[in-house]
Amino acid sequence: MSTDPSALEAEIEATRERLAGTIDELLYRASPKTIAGREVATLKAHFVDPATGQPRTDNILKVVGGVVGVVALFVVIRKVAG
Repeated sequence: MSTDPSALEAEIEATRERLAGTIDELLYRASPKTIAGREVATLKAHFVDPATGQPRTDNILKVVGGVVGVVALFVVIRKVAG
């Protein structure tokens, strides 16, 4: 660390600029629009192969099977209870 006032001012200004950049990056990452965009991209990557653009039928069939199973369970519970 230098005792020269101009060098110290330059160092403080450089630190201030780095902190401002870091804060801007954190604000961008924490914005709801950015978070939603990341989640949509993650979900889309689960069902569509990013390399080929083709749907991943195995993952789609797993989700469809789960939905059908839950609906069937609700139907059975409703018939038993009703």
